[in-house]
Amino acid sequence: MSITQNKKAFHDYFIEEKYEAGIVLEGWEVKAIRDNRINLKEAYVIIQRGEIYLIGCHVTPLGSASTHVRPDAIRTRKLLLHSEEIAKLIGKVERSGYTLVPLDMHYVRGRVKILIGLAKGKKQYDKREAEKERDWQREKGRIMRAANK
Repeated sequence: MSITQNKKAFHDYFIEEKYEAGIVLEGWEVKAIRDNRINLKEAYVIIQRGEIYLIGCHVTPLGSASTHVRPDAIRTRKLLLHSEEIAKLIGKVERSGYTLVPLDMHYVRGRVKILIGLAKGKKQYDKREAEKERDWQREKGRIMRAANK
């Protein structure tokens, strides 16, 4: 079940591969995510010291989350992947000019997971071409429905 999606990532990048990662969260963050108070739009993924981190993901704390914890809405969160996957991602990002972007946050058996994509940036003309294709598909659907009536 999907919690939130980063639709801007599909507009700005060509997604080559997708990986599902666990995410290290605090208790108040889990409560806020279950209440759908999360935004992935400005978030990105970096690699530091052989570990993968999610930066810029905004989780708005609940008003009644806790009295003794100071919530930080945009803290850096560690992502959990197998070491072979991390090694593969490090090689692609450092050598091939790829970047890592968060695509989707969802539940798997009650746990919060995040889908990250290995992506290459789109040029402006690629974005315009994708928009033309999407408009054409929409118009074609309209024509087909009108012809079937």
